[in-house]
Amino acid sequence: MSRCLGVDVGAKRVGIALSDPLGLTATPLAVVERAIALEEIARLAQIHDVGTIVVGLPTSLGGGEGMSAADARSLGDQLTRATTAEIVYLDERFTSRMAESALLESGMKRRERKNTIDKVAAAIILQDYLNSLK
Repeated sequence: MSRCLGVDVGAKRVGIALSDPLGLTATPLAVVERAIALEEIARLAQIHDVGTIVVGLPTSLGGGEGMSAADARSLGDQLTRATTAEIVYLDERFTSRMAESALLESGMKRRERKNTIDKVAAAIILQDYLNSLK
């Protein structure tokens, strides 16, 4: 089985997570600036032999899609053209909040949390996807 990448798309930063080769667990990998996210995700997908990229789709509580979801879909469309990986969208409501809570519980300082939260959110998105395959 090829690996999967999880992507948490933000306006300024994009969090990236990577699955293990068996597709059982997700691990936070990187946070990149939004401006270079397409190139960096495509590079990581090639290096790690990624077959699926799971893009977090921010939706409202009612399930509707706004500007953030349109931005995530736009990046997904670009990844379709830039990689050979299958692009999957997954509802990512509350993942950033869950990541923030986990980092707070670990005692991480505010500055460190800011630099880590996006890749932890990407790992939560990816782990949700991996769990759905079981």
